[in-house]
Amino acid sequence: MRQGLNYLRVSSRRQVDKGFDEDGLSLPAQREACARYAADHAITIVGEYIERGESARSADRPAFQAMLARIQRDRDVQVVVVHKVDRFARNLEDHVTVRALLRRLGVELVSVVEPLDDSPQGRLTEGIHALMAEFYSANLAAEIRKGMTQKAKQGGWPHQAPLGYRNIRKPVGGRLVACIEPDPDRAHHILAAFQLYATGDWTLERLTAELAARGLCNRGRRDYPPKPLSLGGVAKLLANKAYVGLIDWNGVLVQGQHQPLVSPELFQQVQDLLAARSARGTRERKHHHYLKGVLYCAVCSRRYSYLVATGNNGRRYPYFYCLGTRPAGRGGCREPHIPADRLEDQVEQLYQRIQLPHHWHTELQVALKAEIAARQGHAAHEHQQLDRELMGLEGERRKLLAAYYADAIDLRLLRQEQTRISQRTSTLEARRRALTANLDQWQAVLETAGRFATNCAVTYHRADPRTRKLFNAAVIDRIEIRDGHITHVDYKAPFDLLFGGSGFEYRTVVELRGFEPLTPCMPCHPHHLTKPCAPLLGTASALPRAPAGQGAVVQREAACGIVADNLLTVGGPDSDPLPCSRSARMLSRVALSVGALGTLAA
Repeated sequence: MRQGLNYLRVSSRRQVDKGFDEDGLSLPAQREACARYAADHAITIVGEYIERGESARSADRPAFQAMLARIQRDRDVQVVVVHKVDRFARNLEDHVTVRALLRRLGVELVSVVEPLDDSPQGRLTEGIHALMAEFYSANLAAEIRKGMTQKAKQGGWPHQAPLGYRNIRKPVGGRLVACIEPDPDRAHHILAAFQLYATGDWTLERLTAELAARGLCNRGRRDYPPKPLSLGGVAKLLANKAYVGLIDWNGVLVQGQHQPLVSPELFQQVQDLLAARSARGTRERKHHHYLKGVLYCAVCSRRYSYLVATGNNGRRYPYFYCLGTRPAGRGGCREPHIPADRLEDQVEQLYQRIQLPHHWHTELQVALKAEIAARQGHAAHEHQQLDRELMGLEGERRKLLAAYYADAIDLRLLRQEQTRISQRTSTLEARRRALTANLDQWQAVLETAGRFATNCAVTYHRADPRTRKLFNAAVIDRIEIRDGHITHVDYKAPFDLLFGGSGFEYRTVVELRGFEPLTPCMPCHPHHLTKPCAPLLGTASALPRAPAGQGAVVQREAACGIVADNLLTVGGPDSDPLPCSRSARMLSRVALSVGALGTLAA
């Protein structure tokens, strides 16, 4: 008698889970059919290889490869028995390749259902069966993709629900429709992840550990249990547009019918923070310091990093060093290592030099109130204009999708136009939110920033390292270092307007000069002035000449009016409304965290 092997296969795990047998229904049926065929044709089955949920479109199947390896290694079988040719392969190229290998080894492939032999007619029949198996698989995949694409066009979720949702079937019009809904066990963890990261106080590493501590895990599978999310998994979660109600299908964004877990504002805030941290490259490593991420080399523009060296005597020496010096070699930056306490003292002195006078802050608040009152009258008319333009953009988006599905435009043009519409929509919605918001709330936020600006030196001196890091993140964008000293500072809005530009120190400019026009060697750089023709603080055109007897007081009041206008101005439909709000709100959190509001208001 000849010796043979059984090869049994099902394409999905769901087929295994059916019925009372552990192998489901299909595998036992295949086994019985192969056993009957072997008994009728004098074949002794000496082994059995089973694929429980593997596609035959690829030959990279564990049991299939193990069977081929045994045939080549032991040379003890003469027949491979399958129920049908499509159980063996659904790829014509794989079928021909493996059949050629079996023929060289003297092994015959037999099918219980289709008769196969080595005659010309038999080979033609086998080729047709193999080709039909491939066609069936490819055609089925195409039909499935077509159905999934149509479902995505209608706003339905076309595949497994993302973490935080669950797949369900709900009755719609007398039929059951597959859709997704928030998972009551995980949805609140997803929302918390976005809320925590949006504060700016959490790194991805820290957030990953926090989610694991809260019990958020992936779903797992039959072959492995649920596990906490990895760092990469959390990063993908925060960038997943499904949580804001969108479906990204083959590069096309469609508004989904499922319930969003986060608001568009919160989602965009997280995306901005991810992009900013990716561009800056700030990470939490072994050594932490509140100045990391804001120090840059004035020579090579690389960031400064932080290390703690240990001497022969066991003492620890903290330093900052330019990343351009490593690896050391020809052409590298030659800036020296700087003791950390030296830069810490210089930053404290910086806050002392830029601190605003109290009387200037008082006059600025008066100007802010006047500017807010003037702007409230124009908000209603502009709100109507924004609504009309947003409705027009939504109409453009729908026409664009209709043109793509009608094959009138290609995918490249669709993506290009969707990007344009999305960017424009985000700008208009941000502007509308700024108009809808109570300007009195914005004034309160700006007052917090102003109180900090008038007391920043003492507040920064009293703060602990974590709070100092928040101060620097809210106020300072970039500090440039050369020869161990601070040479240039860029401030974030609104402090770039409050503190002026490079070399602008209020102790020398405001109090001694009385807001006289600055000379060309003391430039201001108000990067965030958004009004097209607004005069710049610190220029001769900005400050009217004071009438006799009033002197610097009138000039200072005029300067306050200019700064108040620039702090609240939205220069056009493409500008970002109130760019200062994020920094000022961060300062509010800082003040609350240290109980310093009393100090700031002093």
